[in-house]
Amino acid sequence: MTIAILCGGSGTRLWPLSRSLLPKQFVPLLDNQSFFTQTLLRNIPIIEAFGGHYQIIANQDHYFLAQDQAKKAGVNIANYILESIGKNTAPALVFSALDAIKNYEEDEIILALPSDHLIKNTQNYQDAIKKAVQYAQAGYLVTFGIKPSSPHTGYGYIQCKNNEDVEKFVEKPCLELAKTYLEEKNYFWNSGMFCFKASCLLDEMQRYAKEIYEICKSVYEISKKDGQYIRLDPEISKQIPDISIDYALMEKSQNVKCVIGDFCWNDVGSFESLDEEWEKDENGNASKSTLIATESKNNFVISDKIVVTIGVDDLIAIDTNDSLLITKKGQSQKIKDVLKQLKISHPNLAQIHTTAYRPWGNYTVLLESPNYKIKQIIVKPKSRLSLQKHFHRNEHWTIVSGSAVVTIGEKQIFLKANESTYIPMGQLHRLENPGKIDLVIIEIQVGEYLGEDDIIRIEDDFKRC
Repeated sequence: MTIAILCGGSGTRLWPLSRSLLPKQFVPLLDNQSFFTQTLLRNIPIIEAFGGHYQIIANQDHYFLAQDQAKKAGVNIANYILESIGKNTAPALVFSALDAIKNYEEDEIILALPSDHLIKNTQNYQDAIKKAVQYAQAGYLVTFGIKPSSPHTGYGYIQCKNNEDVEKFVEKPCLELAKTYLEEKNYFWNSGMFCFKASCLLDEMQRYAKEIYEICKSVYEISKKDGQYIRLDPEISKQIPDISIDYALMEKSQNVKCVIGDFCWNDVGSFESLDEEWEKDENGNASKSTLIATESKNNFVISDKIVVTIGVDDLIAIDTNDSLLITKKGQSQKIKDVLKQLKISHPNLAQIHTTAYRPWGNYTVLLESPNYKIKQIIVKPKSRLSLQKHFHRNEHWTIVSGSAVVTIGEKQIFLKANESTYIPMGQLHRLENPGKIDLVIIEIQVGEYLGEDDIIRIEDDFKRC
């Protein structure tokens, strides 16, 4: 069995915690673990029961996040499919099936799972997976419906007959319609989880969505595998339609079964749904900070600071180093509309946090002005940055801890704690950590333009442009 973890979600409804370079599936929101890590750990018993293996389908910018978090969780993953452009679940599952057939066999069972959902009842979850595998082995495409606990308007629904035969897929309904679905008891939340034979998925795609199948096949065949990952060709990928597997196939196929799940599922697609998972005080306030709530009820607060509320109810307040979100509960779906404005006026706020993760480690912007920027840079042991140069800034590096090998032009120098060096504008340079502990440096940039796109990479261990 291949357990395909779909990591392409952007998590825009959880901004400012979730950004395009650190989407919600990789943010440690509950129990100091990311949803991606929890997904990996939750499915280890499935791996053991079926002799399976993981396949990660992710944006190429998130490869090292996934790799690092899997390593920290003690999970070995040897198969990544990296997209340059996210094109939704239909193309992703075609790539998953093509890759499974190439690496294993035509009848390889694929369990395709979102990377950003929460599941609490693991025994019921495992029982549902086993039932789905039986259907898949019999040649069905299997989807998972969740028993609804409320008339939720944020989920799509699946109408079933006899709790297994799919009659139709339904868009997110209005509240009155959702109440009707709850009363009728044959409508279930659409979980976005699937199980199928690789060959069955591809056969049905050729029948009902041939164009998508053929373009994906062309992209897969021209793309080259490099070690544990295959990086999908970026140019041809632009031709792939952006479409979900529900629209492309599931709504059309006559070969679909539904397994009903009752395993305490939450897609954590909004701050309201995240609030459901947090412990509350006696007044219904939930907080990941020191919260002093006076005459305040049902508020949801995340901040590194001490927060005081007086006489406010039903608020969501999310405080990060560079942004503050305040909204009434029930209104957070409008974050997606605000993000459209931010991408124009403040694009960095939509893309990246003040701490940014790179394959070699991470950096944090400590202070920034139009003409200078101060960063803390952490380089992992035995890692190094690209050989690069800048056209608009000079850089000063001071070693805080660890040791560094610094290349400047034709020279290499060794630096230790409390030593420093200077890199003039236009000069080729590289920073390397030869040691066994993290290298921590303070970088001061001075120049007229300090954007991250002022990097010309000459050599790079991670094959970035």
